[in-house]
Amino acid sequence: MISQKQLQSFFWQWRGVWVATPLICIAIILTRYLGFFQPLELFAYDLLIKMRTSLPQDDRIVIVGIGEEDVEKIGSAIISDEIYANVIQNLLKQQPIAIGLDIYRDVPIPPGTDKLSQLFRENQNIVGIEKMVGDTRQYRVKPNPILKEKKQIGFNDVILDPDNKIRRALLALPDKQAFSLSMYLALLFLQKENINLTTVGEKNYWQLGNTVFIPLEKNDGSYAQADSGGYQILLNYRDNVNHFDTVSLLDVLENRIPSDWGKNKIILIGFVGESFQDVHLTPYTNSPDQRMPGVEIHGHIISQIIDSAKGNQDSRTLIKTWSETKENLWIIFWTLLGAIVTWNLRKSSNFRQGIVIFVGIEFILVAIVYFAFLANWWIPLLPPLTGLIAVAGGITIYTARNASKIRFTFGRYLSTEIVNTLLESPQGVKLGGERRTITILTSDLRGFTAVSEQLPPEEVVKILNFYLGYMANIISEYQGTIDEFMGDGILVLFGAPISRNDDADRAIACAIAMQLAMKEINQQIEIWGYSPLKMGIGINTGEVVVGNIGSEKRTKYGIVGSEVNLTYRIESYTKGREILISEKTLHSLRNEVQIAETREVSPKGVKKPITIYKIISIKGKYSLFLPEIEEQIIDINEEIKIKYSPLNDKDITEDIYQGKIAKIIIKDIEIGAIVQANCKEKFLPNPLDNLKLNFTNWAYPDDFYGKVVINNREDSSFKIYFTYLPPQIEQKLFNLRLSVMDKKK
Repeated sequence: MISQKQLQSFFWQWRGVWVATPLICIAIILTRYLGFFQPLELFAYDLLIKMRTSLPQDDRIVIVGIGEEDVEKIGSAIISDEIYANVIQNLLKQQPIAIGLDIYRDVPIPPGTDKLSQLFRENQNIVGIEKMVGDTRQYRVKPNPILKEKKQIGFNDVILDPDNKIRRALLALPDKQAFSLSMYLALLFLQKENINLTTVGEKNYWQLGNTVFIPLEKNDGSYAQADSGGYQILLNYRDNVNHFDTVSLLDVLENRIPSDWGKNKIILIGFVGESFQDVHLTPYTNSPDQRMPGVEIHGHIISQIIDSAKGNQDSRTLIKTWSETKENLWIIFWTLLGAIVTWNLRKSSNFRQGIVIFVGIEFILVAIVYFAFLANWWIPLLPPLTGLIAVAGGITIYTARNASKIRFTFGRYLSTEIVNTLLESPQGVKLGGERRTITILTSDLRGFTAVSEQLPPEEVVKILNFYLGYMANIISEYQGTIDEFMGDGILVLFGAPISRNDDADRAIACAIAMQLAMKEINQQIEIWGYSPLKMGIGINTGEVVVGNIGSEKRTKYGIVGSEVNLTYRIESYTKGREILISEKTLHSLRNEVQIAETREVSPKGVKKPITIYKIISIKGKYSLFLPEIEEQIIDINEEIKIKYSPLNDKDITEDIYQGKIAKIIIKDIEIGAIVQANCKEKFLPNPLDNLKLNFTNWAYPDDFYGKVVINNREDSSFKIYFTYLPPQIEQKLFNLRLSVMDKKK
């Protein structure tokens, strides 16, 4: 007895099959019913016809073809009754079973009209034509009155599919009172063999011999809502054009045919030249010169009727189709099979094996349909094949989506490119690294550490997540690899794990885009009621070791090397809204950049001074520009005394110096000052030094921080930009600027 838990487990384990199969089957069956599959299925039908071997020539039917050469020798495109009378008279000597005239003779064309009329009256095996079904392009054509009176008339209308190909044969009109020319001639032939037309069943289907001719319904085979008026069957061609033994009109007129050429056969007379516009597209037609004359199409229909009536199963008999229910079950079966196989293969590590199995299933389906067609059964190919492919695709997408969730989960800790390297590369998860020249970008928020100390942890995380999310999108846009987030800092690699020719250019463009994005970030930060953020970016290019670093239990994809440390040093020289790059990066660029400032610095751990460059634009395909903002220097009358201490690698020295703020500098969201040092102490900080400051005559005990931009030893002053100001001090300085400006007014 299966428990409920086991049943639930079973359905969960095969959930992909139970979900994908019904959804795809419903979609395919509905799509098929609406006719969207019809063009493709008819195309597949044509392929099946072409793939069959041709049958030997049917010697029961011969054709007198009227071509351009006959008309040329006769001297007129309008053939007189006398010529037709002579042709028919010569053919009657052949003792044919019937002669079918696939030519209109509704009006006399003298000379020879009386002679032709006499032949019509005296012979019971001559059958003429009329056009019964009119449309916007053609009009109905009346029959010859003599043959009509003798009821020796059949219509020659054909059924065209939407692509103008003839795949169906119209045997009778809806009332069954008027036979087609093909049906009439076939019945005359079968009567000689004691096979007569009868009706069976409630629907009065026609029966010839042991074969019941079931008329085509509107949704049979690949058809969807087709016009099934009249008594239609699928036309089972024996071969392409020129299948039947054909002689020219002049051959008959001049008695150049054997004396038994038409004996006990059906002789068809009709136009075979292209200029007579009685040529049609068939499943065999690949080019205009392969169109089949109408008279030859009648020959194929006659041949099919006779073979079907006589039960010649090895020939071209009636093409049979399944009911809609059976066809739908056929589609469901293959879709279900595809779902089961694909669901089983989804965990397989052998991708090629899965492809081979799936292709093998498709081959089996095609083979079954083909061999069924050889037995004159037309069963659907494209819908079940579509079901196979669609369900496999659906389950694959579902599996890939689950995999993408894994990628996304990992991607929250690692960059997309690193995840791809780890998951897709055979060597991706192995420990070790390789030497590679890459461009390194690191960014940091100026003074954010001090800000975070003043805020609740939840608010700090909120601000950081917003800022880092914004930056991550920009970095991804420029194909950078985020190696790690370090608090408010970001370490980005350009050239690992994937190396590109423009790594340095993309790093510069990414940095400018990041700085430009700070405007939008700060708009939201200010809405939350916090001071604007200021970011510095350092960029360096050099050789590092990149790869999987750690142990078998804990591994990190990262980089190691002195160039990484140098990048951090370069970034430490930035103040807010600055991008500083190394000389190596500058020489690695492919596009021109605009340099706003050049500095020579001596980073810790570097033996010789290096040159760094402040970048404000890059040209070429990125074309980004970071506009310089004009400084506003404001003299103040109030004496603001301060004390300051240099920062040594984030540590504050014990030395404390005195000074006073002489001027305030406003530069957009940045605030700076000109500080007059106490001359007695004989100390001026160097450019790019970081300082911790405090007010001595203002009642603000909180620390604030700044970076020295330039010093002037002549007047013992230095210029500083504040990297962190407590909100009340920042507001005080802004108010001081406003009061000074008001006094000037």
